[in-house]
Amino acid sequence: MNPVGFSQESEILARIVDPSNPSFTPDVARSILELQFTEADRHEMNDLAEKARSGTLSDEESTKLHAYLFVGGMVDLMHSKARLSLRQSAHKSGGG
Repeated sequence: MNPVGFSQESEILARIVDPSNPSFTPDVARSILELQFTEADRHEMNDLAEKARSGTLSDEESTKLHAYLFVGGMVDLMHSKARLSLRQSAHKSGGG
């Protein structure tokens, strides 16, 4: 279930994080949901993606874009687990 270009390392990390197992405490989950790319990073990712679409991406830029995609995928997994953990916590406490 990995996006195209994800490495074996990311598959291993996905199994370790296991977003289907909502085991974060509410405080941890909320902290994880605060993890975001900076505005500068988002701008750089957009620039790199545009260069990739136009076919003008250098090898170094390609490596950097893949690093952003890898990290973004891991943050997405962590966010997914955090949201599920918060839902489970709310359900257990009668809030959902």
